Order: sequence, then structure tokens, then C-alpha cells
Amino acid sequence: MMPDLGKYADTVLSAYAASLVLLVALVVMSVLRGRKVRAEMEEIERRLRRDG
Repeated sequence: MMPDLGKYADTVLSAYAASLVLLVALVVMSVLRGRKVRAEMEEIERRLRRDG
């Protein structure tokens, strides 16, 4: 249920929206960075196995 925020509704809802957008962006960036690092590690392991 939505509480009555009165004259602060726009400010509070925009703060919630901004927070949600930032959280989603951080999660997406973390996942993408994790995939990149994992791929780099796999490439290094392949080279070490091949050359080792």
C-alpha cells in the first residue's frame, strides 16, 4: 500500500526511483565486469596449460 506522502510525494518517489536505478546499474555493471574477468582468467589458464 502507498502511504500518503502529501506535498513531499514527488521528492520521495523521485528519490526512490533514483535509488532503484542506481542499484540496478551497480548490479548490471558488477555482472558484466564479472563476466569479463572470468573470460580473461579462462584465457590465461588456457595459455598456461598450452605453454606449461
